[in-house]
Amino acid sequence: QVQLVESGGGLVQAGGSLRLSCAASGSTFNAYKMGWFRQTPGRERDFVASLSWRSGFADYADAVKGRFTIFRDDAENTVSLQMNSLKPEDTAVYYCPAANNPVGRASRLYDYWGQGTQVTVSS
Repeated sequence: QVQLVESGGGLVQAGGSLRLSCAASGSTFNAYKMGWFRQTPGRERDFVASLSWRSGFADYADAVKGRFTIFRDDAENTVSLQMNSLKPEDTAVYYCPAANNPVGRASRLYDYWGQGTQVTVSS
């Protein structure tokens, strides 16, 4: 049974930085890819970034490219998202999913999800 717990969200001013973390209770070695999605009320979860464990390939949404970085922490069961130059448009609940197989950017293709962590960027 895999459980994912996101943390690190909070309130930050525009232009500031924030680092999100995702801790997995199960083995992430069985995960082909992990990523970050975000969602605002009444909207679908949007792709933010993903990381393929074996290849190290990182994929980023155009809206965050150059500002966000996804990486695996020293702890093998943790993946993080470093967010710099934050904008009010980045305000959302951020989720960390994991996939057992190669997937694209569709949220429905991921297998495991956490509870999310709120990120609020003020102007």
